[in-house]
Amino acid sequence: MAKVLKLFTYPDPLLKEISKEVTDFSKELKSLTDDMFKTMYENSGIGLAAPQVGILKRIVVIDLQEDDKKVPLIFINPQIIEACGSTTFEEGCLSVPGYHEVVKRKKDITVKFQDLEGKEQVINATGLLAICLQHEIDHLNGILFVDQISQLKKGFFKKWFKKNHSE
Repeated sequence: MAKVLKLFTYPDPLLKEISKEVTDFSKELKSLTDDMFKTMYENSGIGLAAPQVGILKRIVVIDLQEDDKKVPLIFINPQIIEACGSTTFEEGCLSVPGYHEVVKRKKDITVKFQDLEGKEQVINATGLLAICLQHEIDHLNGILFVDQISQLKKGFFKKWFKKNHSE
């Protein structure tokens, strides 16, 4: 039975750590991804990286929930091998609750990853999937979406955070 895991939020230092490659493709990995999906759904997210639940492993789950079809995707050890074009999108993050900002990303990407059995896969992604994959892969590298915005916007974010999180 999948369980909801604790979400780590900004400014927790764990979110700045670089995740380690997954080498064990046992049933515990499937159980962890089930827990990650449950956590993501409970928090109304469309993507979640393992560091966001305190696990420094290169694991990403995504479900864009488009057209009322749930198409859950699991990416183990994902890496962007090609990227082109440019786009912007207003992003939010379960680890930075309540804050949204426009982020510049690559428009089209190719990602190499492993599935739950450890088999290598390649996916070409565009649109929301490309944006979501870049956002989640950033998490694996200790990067939050607020690290991708201009210095001016970072200043606004810091003021917003201080105002909304002061005791």
